[in-house]
Amino acid sequence: MRTLNTERIVDAVAAMCVHANRYLPEDVQKSFAHCAAGESGAAAKEIFRQLTENYKLAAESGLPLCQDTGLAVFFVEMGQDLRLEGLNIRDAINAGVRKGYEEGKLRKSVCDPFSRANTKDNTPAVIHFDVVPGDGLKIAFMAKGGGSENMSRVTMLVPAQGWEGIKKFVLQRVAEAGPNPCPPTVIGVGIGGTFDYAPILAKKALMRKLGDSNPDPKLDAMEKELLAEINKLGIGPMGLGGTTTSLDVKIAVSPCHIASLPLAVNVQCHSTRHEEVEL
Repeated sequence: MRTLNTERIVDAVAAMCVHANRYLPEDVQKSFAHCAAGESGAAAKEIFRQLTENYKLAAESGLPLCQDTGLAVFFVEMGQDLRLEGLNIRDAINAGVRKGYEEGKLRKSVCDPFSRANTKDNTPAVIHFDVVPGDGLKIAFMAKGGGSENMSRVTMLVPAQGWEGIKKFVLQRVAEAGPNPCPPTVIGVGIGGTFDYAPILAKKALMRKLGDSNPDPKLDAMEKELLAEINKLGIGPMGLGGTTTSLDVKIAVSPCHIASLPLAVNVQCHSTRHEEVEL
């Protein structure tokens, strides 16, 4: 049994909120460079030049990568042999969000769904918990912008629609989204589970590094097939045309009921801001 003071969680979460909003992950930077080299159109090349300049200026100035600094989303893996001392873990994470968004001078984007009154500290965060073996604690953070989140969808296919039905829905969603989620996007696809679990799978899939390979060869082939088909749409960077509509596709799968085929598409903008820490 290991004891962890939750003040460490508060500080770690605050640091992640600030850092992820200021510094574009290295895998995304490399993806920009790779995709830009494959573009032939002047507009697409110029957009990649601007995106590159933007992340460099953000790193130099300490200003956010985007004015939409997102709703804070967390995936937490907590060891069953870990004992926390201090705040409740949910309270500690929210305290870290408040601290990070205030100290980093990040925009507070959380509001009441009806009155639209702002909570003024970017809480409450959306937190997903998993209890795992051991005494470790891993916290993954994602700053999820409204423009890309609004383009996300969940549907319940019938089993007979299978892979072809999945492809059709994903491609239609990306096509309908067009320039709205600030492409080039990253597409998270959750397949299986239930109506509520498929979107969690899709969002968690977005935590993977760009350019990695799915450990399941079948899913890896599906990801590559979807990415190729998406990039044939010609939407391109910022919707101005080109060969890069999406930087990558990530698929996560879970068993489902024999009578259903849940499917979720979670769209992420080009500024795919996420970090994780182990305490």
